[in-house]
Amino acid sequence: MKKYLFLLLTGFTFSAAQSQEITDAMRYAQDNLNGTARFRAMGGAFGALGGDLSSLNINPAGSAVFSNNQIGATLSSYNTKNNSNYFGSTTTDKNNSFDLNQAGGVFVFKNHDPNSNWKKFSLGVNYDNVNNYNNSIFSTGTNPTNSVDGYFLSYANGVPLSDLRDSSYGSLNHGAQQAFLGYQGYVINPESTNSNNTQYTSNVPAGGNYYQENTISTNGYNGKLSFNAATSYKDKLYIGLNLNSHFTDYRQSTSFYEDNSAPLTTDYTITRLRFDNELYTYGTGFSFQIGAIAKVTNEVRLGLAYESSTWYHLSDEFSQKLVAVSSAANLPDTNDVVDPQITNVYAPYKLQTPSKLTGSFAYVFGKSALISIDYAMKDYSNTKFKPENDSYFRDVNSYMNSVLNKTNEVRVGAEYKIEQLSLRAGYRYEQSPYKNKTTVGDLTGYSGGLGYNFGSTKVDLSYSTAKRNSQQGFFSQGFTDGAKINTMNNNVSLTLLFEL
Repeated sequence: MKKYLFLLLTGFTFSAAQSQEITDAMRYAQDNLNGTARFRAMGGAFGALGGDLSSLNINPAGSAVFSNNQIGATLSSYNTKNNSNYFGSTTTDKNNSFDLNQAGGVFVFKNHDPNSNWKKFSLGVNYDNVNNYNNSIFSTGTNPTNSVDGYFLSYANGVPLSDLRDSSYGSLNHGAQQAFLGYQGYVINPESTNSNNTQYTSNVPAGGNYYQENTISTNGYNGKLSFNAATSYKDKLYIGLNLNSHFTDYRQSTSFYEDNSAPLTTDYTITRLRFDNELYTYGTGFSFQIGAIAKVTNEVRLGLAYESSTWYHLSDEFSQKLVAVSSAANLPDTNDVVDPQITNVYAPYKLQTPSKLTGSFAYVFGKSALISIDYAMKDYSNTKFKPENDSYFRDVNSYMNSVLNKTNEVRVGAEYKIEQLSLRAGYRYEQSPYKNKTTVGDLTGYSGGLGYNFGSTKVDLSYSTAKRNSQQGFFSQGFTDGAKINTMNNNVSLTLLFEL
């Protein structure tokens, strides 16, 4: 009784039922290219170079390349443009944000013993905003075939009518809650008024031409704090280790609107509705990295690095609201508002993202220029929700294993120095994590920048752009139509570095 009163007063309900989907997993399995301005300008191709605070994210041996202590911070401006095409109707939405993208330092301890082959030891700590989630997408168009009623029907069929008629929203699991919203909003009807009825029909008129709008607004971040240690052997071999702490805070608001122009009859039918969903995900994670850089000759550098899975411990909070309008010939409209005013707080769960292996090559032209190439492999089909013996997670993991793929990523960077001025350019290509290459397409990015060395102070500026196409359903089942999205990300970063 006390627990019931608490839930009633707070508007929260605690549930062990899951609502996690493949899109939630991919949000944390995919990394963006973030870091210092020099790192971004050169496409992130630093696996065999080191000597940059963000190079630690690729190969932890990179901190032992530093000659002196260094601290730095990076400010970044993000601009995201989403072009949407939904059944021939095109729209554009933009989002701009500004934040502290990177901050850290490396401290070098030189060994002055002339008889030792271990020339120096370095310690570093670096923060990177791995993903900036600030984004907005608006899609609109007329669907000639499908209504959102299919979403509610897909969850309702098989659920006893007594559960939807006599239960409260907060007492049901996630699937039954979707059916509850559709039933209480008069979007779906039971085929029979018998309490044991498990089959439902739509109250949305058939015939197509459903005008639909879908709005997605997200904000938040996925940060990584790396604690680094590395050493140098004869200034020819560099070995390093990272212990990484991850923390994420993500909010997503979606609003789906639909109306139809079907002729009215004497029976009430749904003419328009709006379905709102709010998701808040937060949690922490851990990963580690090991790597080595070999200085084969004065010109040639080779690198190899392994990044472990990230083991996340996440929590979700989720709320919903449905407003449906029913109309009939010569009768006033009826508004059905289903607003449980309840936030579902799901049981914490674990997510394991795939590991990553990176091989690198760099060629250094004295002190005037360099070119660097990184090649990385990642198997997204190994992404897993845990506990794996949970029947729901077992099905989601099996699905991810069947639709996700191994990927290859290539990053190329170059730098040319003219006295204190450095000119930089980069290229990045990353394959789609999906086998169909449609849900999320390949990524292609270009970058450039410059830097100026004032001696103990350095200033770097970069511009990078990347594009990727995607097509994901507005909903996960029942009604899976979605817009084709062309996303263009533009970033300007400014880094200030101090050598101590």
